[in-house]
Amino acid sequence: MESCVVAMLARASTRAVHGTVAPRGWDLRKGPGSAVDWPRGRAAARAGPHRRLGCREIGTVVAMARFTPPAADAMRARLLLAARDEFAAVGLAAGRVERIGAAASSNKAQVFHYFGSKEGLFDALVAETVAETFAEAPIDTADLAAWAGRVHDSYVRRPWAQRLATWHRLERADGPLESVATSYADAVAEVEHAQRAGVLPRAFRPAVLLGLVLHTAAFWSATAPEYEPLVQAVTPPRRRQVVVDAVTALLGGKS
Repeated sequence: MESCVVAMLARASTRAVHGTVAPRGWDLRKGPGSAVDWPRGRAAARAGPHRRLGCREIGTVVAMARFTPPAADAMRARLLLAARDEFAAVGLAAGRVERIGAAASSNKAQVFHYFGSKEGLFDALVAETVAETFAEAPIDTADLAAWAGRVHDSYVRRPWAQRLATWHRLERADGPLESVATSYADAVAEVEHAQRAGVLPRAFRPAVLLGLVLHTAAFWSATAPEYEPLVQAVTPPRRRQVVVDAVTALLGGKS
């Protein structure tokens, strides 16, 4: 099997064919990052087709080499899930990696292994939460009011999302996340395109209009506890309709 791996690497990399070392980070005998002589790799490359080495499942080997093992994906997912509960409840500063590790049936060393720091874990969680929102409710400039309703639904299903957003504004305002900024910039570009096409009114700048719609969609998820008794009679279906109606009014009746 090792000769199969060597042959695959030799054919995949000019360095492995013509040089004296394996491609960076691909020594399966000593671990990632080492550079050792692979004479059989060069011999395999000269030998030609992989079948001369008896390699029948080279596709499987390639897949194993290139992709993160499922166990690692599962561990990362458990850490993010535990971090979600921790950070949504107490924020970044008060959050404890020991509790996150224990809740994930792991330890704090794994937090640093996967995310580098507590801040790195928090940032990854916020970025993933925003990505999930846009994945659940892709922007629809042809019917922005209906889209606001779907964003509202997403926040209702994931009450932690707005809590994380609040903690992010309070504790990480000096560290904007590139992936989140890109998501917002892409959405603003779509709104601007729709305005130029006459689909959306131009009373507000594209970024301002998008922000107003997003904040309207998040209204019920961000209501202060002191304000909640004043609107507790408003049923969940009616709350959703309020969001849709408010955005429709914002657009001048054009949705």
